[in-house]
Amino acid sequence: MECTSDRLSLELLRRHLTTETVGHHVYIFGTVDSTNRVLARLADRGAAEGTVVLAEAQTAGRGRQGTSWFSPEGANLYASILFRPQLAPRELPLFAPIASLALAETVWLEGAPARIKWPNDVLVRGRKLGGVLVEAPVIGDRVLYVILGIGVNLNVEPAELTAALGEPAEAAVSLREALGRDIDRNVFAAALLSRLEKWHHTFATRGPDAVRAAWQARDALRGRRLEARSGSAICEGWCRGIDADGSLVLEDDAGQARRIVSGAVRVIDVHPQGDD
Repeated sequence: MECTSDRLSLELLRRHLTTETVGHHVYIFGTVDSTNRVLARLADRGAAEGTVVLAEAQTAGRGRQGTSWFSPEGANLYASILFRPQLAPRELPLFAPIASLALAETVWLEGAPARIKWPNDVLVRGRKLGGVLVEAPVIGDRVLYVILGIGVNLNVEPAELTAALGEPAEAAVSLREALGRDIDRNVFAAALLSRLEKWHHTFATRGPDAVRAAWQARDALRGRRLEARSGSAICEGWCRGIDADGSLVLEDDAGQARRIVSGAVRVIDVHPQGDD
């Protein structure tokens, strides 16, 4: 039996990988500043679509809006994947749902009930398991490339989360804690890359409606009353899911739909409201 505490291994990863493009080129590092930064440097030098960077640890792992991502060595998964799509900058927000769906589906297949919280978090029983960071340089109306950064708490100890995060650790969880068993990081990484290729292909061939429908089925916020903050603007409303461009849709008290393109949300109701 392979030990799940083994380091990330290209041989073991390829043993389980079933993709055609994603993961054709894989770089595995010990410690990096950020897998997204490493992959951006490779992309600028012409790395092919589907190139993947994995690391055992990050010293400057990042989340959305400049937040840091706790990245201890040898416990979790820190991955960045390169795409070179032909799309307009306004279509970029749909890449976060693609990555979130791939991660949520992978977690479900491991046996944990994963749901997605807009814009980029994957939750298990209401606690954050992982997140997505989308970065894409744009020149004029042209997207040069897209990097999907994915961080997942797999085998990190709860005590480590508490020591690093303090009280916010109560809102975080590892997959090992959720399932009561160790997670094979190589098997999980291969499954995630396979499902990421699947959802990218779905988006490319069937369009955003297919992505939106799958998101709705795993939406942790649908039917909940939310407070959304975008810059200095604050609004409240009932969550009605996401729009075709990946923006959040809230229904305010006047029954008007409001789209939130970016920002942060929090649940402010006690009981969810159904969609009538």
